[in-house]
Amino acid sequence: MARLTPLLIVPPVILAAVAGFTLAVALRDAPVKQRATFVGNQAPAVPVEAVRGTAQLTDADLRSGDVTIVNFWASWCPPCRAEHPNLLALEAEGYRVAGINFRDRQDDAASYLAQYDDPFFATGFDLRGGVANDWGVAGPPETIIVDGDGTVLYRFVGPLVGSDYEQRFVPELAKATE
Repeated sequence: MARLTPLLIVPPVILAAVAGFTLAVALRDAPVKQRATFVGNQAPAVPVEAVRGTAQLTDADLRSGDVTIVNFWASWCPPCRAEHPNLLALEAEGYRVAGINFRDRQDDAASYLAQYDDPFFATGFDLRGGVANDWGVAGPPETIIVDGDGTVLYRFVGPLVGSDYEQRFVPELAKATE
């Protein structure tokens, strides 16, 4: 019968401990951060940096008296590219559309807006995703309607395209701007 030595037990125990620790750290703050953008709460702070070549989005912009559409996007995000024509259309219709670039590179974000047109009156640049996390955004695209006093009115997860956009987002935007 083979004898079980302590050296054979140590590697699996270490692996299990590291996996458990990693999981605990990853899940530790998730529920708390998601509460940040529930409807009715004040919008969290915006990034202190803009996408190069664009106007800086400020907290005062979200409390200007006008409804603002805040779109979290990235140049590397295919669904963000799919929704871009609708963002341009919203801007053309006179809506205040702000963009917060999410976990991207400055050069890529600026090039994207130069190449595909910029629908945003102002932007924020969130290199590490900390601001997005404060807003409860796990990944782009995500769009949030903010009232003129900074109150979050509606949160739309996913791209602004198709019937989902038409049946859910557009009516909420209409209600917010009545």
